[in-house]
Amino acid sequence: MKIGITCYPTYGGSGIVATELGKELADRGHEIHFISYSLPMRLNTPSVNIQFHEVEVTNYPLFDHPPYALALATKMAEIAELHGLDLLHCHYAIPHSVSAFLAKSMLHPRKLPVVTTLHGTDITLVGSDRSYLPITRFSIDRSDGVTAVSHFLKQATINVIGAKAGIEVIYNFVNCDIYKPSDNRALRERFAPANEMILIHVSNFRPVKRPTTVIDIFSRVRQEIPAVLLMVGDGPERNNAEWTARERGIERSIHFMGKQDNIQELIGISDLLLLPSENESFGLVALEAMACEVPVVASRVGGLPEVITDGEDGFLIDPHDVTGMTGAALSILHDRDRRRQMGIRAREKAGRHFCSTKIIGAYEDYYRRVIERC
Repeated sequence: MKIGITCYPTYGGSGIVATELGKELADRGHEIHFISYSLPMRLNTPSVNIQFHEVEVTNYPLFDHPPYALALATKMAEIAELHGLDLLHCHYAIPHSVSAFLAKSMLHPRKLPVVTTLHGTDITLVGSDRSYLPITRFSIDRSDGVTAVSHFLKQATINVIGAKAGIEVIYNFVNCDIYKPSDNRALRERFAPANEMILIHVSNFRPVKRPTTVIDIFSRVRQEIPAVLLMVGDGPERNNAEWTARERGIERSIHFMGKQDNIQELIGISDLLLLPSENESFGLVALEAMACEVPVVASRVGGLPEVITDGEDGFLIDPHDVTGMTGAALSILHDRDRRRQMGIRAREKAGRHFCSTKIIGAYEDYYRRVIERC
């Protein structure tokens, strides 16, 4: 198949999933065309089956803001016609699926099926700003196929949007050959030269990820056991997190690492992942940690209970219960055998339910069904 993929190319779950999906599909022999305003962050490995098409937006004095949605629609139609695309796959409803609808309309009567994958914030945005509801509902209902990354998100979409389109749940995934336990002692010793426990948090540092809470939890953990914390990513809450670390007097034990491409290396040397998010539609980084045999202490919110089995491969705690999260973290870090067994069960679950070898096939099957009924 020839598939066009549009996503936000910045650091975040939806862009990561879209990019990894395209790479996996290309490895299976499909022709993939990424269409976006810049190169997706993880699209750093050349492939003969992947092309990138940049959407250029011209600034006119008439416009206060560049009309990206219109430029994207034009580029989508151009690439679909030039390369004979079989399907457009949009990650994130606004504005991508709206642009895809325009592109499809421009090419009529040529058929160009559109699949929209909902990742979460495209729906919660509507919940907080109802002015987006009509256009979001329209873009979902006019898509030829709609998927959500968790059952939680599917139900939230029905409740918030009232969408008529049937929504199929296809979970996020992880490449279990890339995300796996690490024996990189040299890298571990670089961060923990005295054999301290290594805790890690990975996010885009938005308020919903609660990175300052990560600092609070780590501060309490460090009072009982020697430990260091890797803070991977960047975003609006990074300054607050760094300030909190200085205020607690623990800044020397915390490494703010910014955006990293090969996070599997850092997760793989860690003993525990902290994810105290206010909400998560799925929790991709939790799955990546599980595939690396790293237990997770996360919030009992959103789609995370579909990924983590509380008490077996991680712990689920109320997001505002810092004491509870600290206790869960310490129960894992104090008990090496328990940590090891939880890690083994976590990887087994990742491989059984969320490995790319399983999920990519589900997307291929879904594409074919959408194309056939169009």
